Amino acid sequence: MNRFVKLVFIGILAGIILAGFLNIIQSLTGNQAYILLFNMDYIPVLSQWNNVPGIGLIFHFITCITSVVVLYFILQLMRWHKHFLPYFLTYTIGGGTLYTLTALTEIPPLLTNIAAWGFWTLGHGIYGVVVGLLVKHWN
Repeated sequence: MNRFVKLVFIGILAGIILAGFLNIIQSLTGNQAYILLFNMDYIPVLSQWNNVPGIGLIFHFITCITSVVVLYFILQLMRWHKHFLPYFLTYTIGGGTLYTLTALTEIPPLLTNIAAWGFWTLGHGIYGVVVGLLVKHWN
């Protein structure tokens, strides 16, 4: 299997785990961080399709796949592409920072929802663990 296909698979698998984790959190606690995975309301061109069934899911997986492929090749330039830590740190810190985009939409959760931010950041940390380990040991 070539490298690009492996990276796509890693993005899909990690995206499933991220969505599954946040879905479980929503089911157990009612916290709505899960909704953010599929929200395109704050992206001008994509917002018109935000309420079309399935489009948010496609958005989520395109984002997951693209982020894995792009980060891999950026890290490859620095010869860090087979190291776990850059993936974990990038997705954990990046995910925690991207949560602030919730301020640009009326769709919950609110920017001030610290629990949602924590679950969102933890979920992206788990995503980073999955991506980092799979890239390190499989690619």
